[in-house]
Amino acid sequence: MRSFRSLDLNLLRIFDALMAEGSLTRAAELLAITQPAASHALKRLHDWVGEPLFRRTASGMAPTPRALALWPQVRAALQDLQQLLAPSGFDPRQARADFRVAMADAAAALLAPGIVAALEQVQAAADLRILPLTTRDPRGLLHDDQADLAVGHFPILMSALAGAERAQLRQHRLHRTDHVCVMRRGHPLAASELTLDRYCEAHHVLVSLSGQAHAAVDEALALVGRRRRVLLTVNQYHTARQVVLQTDLLTVLPAIFVQAAALPGAVVTRRLPFETTPLAVDMVWLARRDAEPAHRWLREQVLRAHEALQAQLGLPSDAAAAAGGSPVA
Repeated sequence: MRSFRSLDLNLLRIFDALMAEGSLTRAAELLAITQPAASHALKRLHDWVGEPLFRRTASGMAPTPRALALWPQVRAALQDLQQLLAPSGFDPRQARADFRVAMADAAAALLAPGIVAALEQVQAAADLRILPLTTRDPRGLLHDDQADLAVGHFPILMSALAGAERAQLRQHRLHRTDHVCVMRRGHPLAASELTLDRYCEAHHVLVSLSGQAHAAVDEALALVGRRRRVLLTVNQYHTARQVVLQTDLLTVLPAIFVQAAALPGAVVTRRLPFETTPLAVDMVWLARRDAEPAHRWLREQVLRAHEALQAQLGLPSDAAAAAGGSPVA
């Protein structure tokens, strides 16, 4: 490594953009320079550091362990410098914004009222658009700038982020909730214990964002050598609720949704007669947007709406919650 006095600080901007984007082309577009210029700058940075910081892969530029170790400090230094030389803020009363949050209808039912209340409380000039989710992997929506945030259960995304993509995304865990079996009050099974045999013999309505008639519940049943009859597949939790209220179908819903939707008086809930993994709900966004004042303000409103929901339902709040989130690991 050469003397720090010889370092061109613009090389750190290239490094930060490439870490955030994972693509030399997108990094060049972000910095409004040509790709050859970005490639030349990256070579200069590698020469200055004395070792490569990225390696080319089929999916883009993958950071080395040294790059992953350097990035948090480099990003923090660049953000501090930007704030010092060109301070900026976000005034929700003055700034026109069109916030786009991708989430399924259950998450929207839980959080949208609180977010809207926050917008109206400060008389914000911003508008909120809830985009439907049809996948458990929102990376395409985020990278294509179709959504500012995604909120939901993203097992595919969480497992994929064990690799290089952890440098491109940020994540904040909102809550974990158990699954419960839901049936209408007066259902033939409502007055008795819900055994595994009775559960499998019943007919079911499945909520599937993709439309596939197979879910985590079916995988859990397969582990104990059982299966169920999914008579109906829908892509909205509210649709499943309405079907259950008017038929003898069973469904599986997140416990927090059942509680928040004031369903207990109209339905009967039962613990599932087999083991399932709790449903984890996360807020996910692109790392390159982490320091944007408007984006940070939006994340704060989602967190406040979630905290208000927890207080309303009497659930324990996460004292460690922070609008800045944490790098996905």
